[in-house]
Amino acid sequence: MKIYFSNAGIWRFAVKRTLQCALQYLAQPSDKLEMSLSVVSEQQIKTLNAQTRGVDRVTDVLSFPAVEAGRQVIDVRKFPSDINYDTGRLNVGDVVICLAQAKRQAQSFGHGVKREMCFLAVHGLLHLLGYDHENARDEEQMTALQREILQKAGITR
Repeated sequence: MKIYFSNAGIWRFAVKRTLQCALQYLAQPSDKLEMSLSVVSEQQIKTLNAQTRGVDRVTDVLSFPAVEAGRQVIDVRKFPSDINYDTGRLNVGDVVICLAQAKRQAQSFGHGVKREMCFLAVHGLLHLLGYDHENARDEEQMTALQREILQKAGITR
């Protein structure tokens, strides 16, 4: 997967490796996909959250899917208008992470910021791929996937 990073800092390599692991775990065609991942301030994510979800508060991660993946292996041929003609890859969307919130959560959960950044990136990617946590069953599925992916990637608490 090609990931276009903005302000990812020292976590860039770990996040990229973890997202690659996620795509492999989910049997996604990683060589045919791309996304963006931006790390932003509290004010930036609060503004985005208010504009896009109508929630006027800081959050940890926001996802903006570009395609309707539907929790299945993506067939890139079904999305010809979403292919980046410069790269030949399908843009699956954008993930935005608030670094300050990630740092607070890492401290609260008793693990490092790297682990929290990787967790939030995986959480965001799963949303791009059609997963959600709107009900208990879906939340269990998403939580299990996150745990399994982070474990496979060697990202521990």
